[in-house]
Formats: sequence, structure tokens, C-alpha cells
Amino acid sequence: MTWRGGPTGGDPHRFGTEAFYASLGRAFVAMCAVVPMLFLVEALDVGLRLGLDVAAGIIPHRIQGLDGVFFSPFLHADFNHLYSNSVPLILLGTFVLAAGLRRFLWSTMVIILVSGLGVWFTGSPNSVVVGASGVIFGYLGILLTRGVVERSWWNFGVVLLVGLLYGWQLLGILPTDERISWQGHLFGLLGGVVAAILFRRRTEQSAPERPGSPTVNLG
Repeated sequence: MTWRGGPTGGDPHRFGTEAFYASLGRAFVAMCAVVPMLFLVEALDVGLRLGLDVAAGIIPHRIQGLDGVFFSPFLHADFNHLYSNSVPLILLGTFVLAAGLRRFLWSTMVIILVSGLGVWFTGSPNSVVVGASGVIFGYLGILLTRGVVERSWWNFGVVLLVGLLYGWQLLGILPTDERISWQGHLFGLLGGVVAAILFRRRTEQSAPERPGSPTVNLG
């Protein structure tokens, strides 16, 4: 699967080109296909009483809960929990995926590791942590950081839009008394920053001129 512009040409990373909109459309369709898979997992867990939250969630400071670092983003406490994560996951994931499939996959892996390990080391040992919110905050961190390191103004625009729609949820990176893993949110955001720097798009630079070479002017 490739994420490049078709015959119409244009830079898929440049806002306003046909290739950009085509890449964005494919990414949106792909992310819309991910969410039903999460609902299927939750339906099987509830319907068959598999107890996946405890069996595959993150249990901080316990070795038997370490595998939850990889599995917890695919699990949710209940359908309400999944509903609340679905729209921001699709929205943010679409813009992250539009920048390239390979970058998306590697970035998501970094976010999952940083967020999950952060929860495992700093979370309460009497808790079980599940949910995709760490990944969501990671995607937010990617878009915000790309706006700086890649000088991408449309990434800033997406972050501004998300801030207007879900600004109250951004407070989830701060400690609260609610049953919310602020550690997962905070470390997810940090994971997104790291991923954006590691997998930033490198612009081609023209070769330096040799000393004494003549300047060619076009008339």
C-alpha cells in the first residue's frame, strides 16, 4: 500500500494540492475502519465475558501486567469509554496517517511503548489501565511537534481545531481524582513528541555551489 499522489501530481505533504486531499481521504477511510475493529474486540469481551481488561491491561509495577503495554490500547473499560475515544482517534489519526503509512506505523509503536511503559512505571499498582487515549494524546503531540520541526502550519491548524473541540480533555495530562490515567495521557503526549522528531520529514536541500563557479542567469 502506498500513500502517494496519483497522475494529478502534487506534493502529498503540501496543503492544498490534489495529492494532499487524496492522501487525506484514504487516511480517513483507513481510520474509520480501525474503530469498528475496536468495537468488535469490546463486543467479544463483553459478550463472551473474556475479562480481557484484567488479563491484557497494564498493571503497573507487576511483571504479569507488562504485556498490557502492547494490548491495552485495543481494550476499553466499556462502550462509553470507547465512544469517547472514537471520534478524536479518527480525527487525529487521519492527519497523522496522511503523512505516510510507514511513519504512522513507527510513530504509533513509539507512542504505545512510551505511554505504556510510563504508566507501568508510575501508575498505581492497584489499578488496571486500558484504552486508546494514550495513543490519541500521542497523535496530538505528533501534530503539534511537526508544526515546529517541519514548519507545517496546517498541523498547527489541526491542533487548534482539536483544541477547540476537545480542549477540556487536554486537562487529562494533569493529575485528577477521577478514574483517568493521566500518566497515560502525559506519556502518550511525550511519545508523540519523540516520534515526530525521530520520524520527521527531511526536506531536500540543494547542493552547495563550488567556490569560483559562475552564476548562471536566465534572460
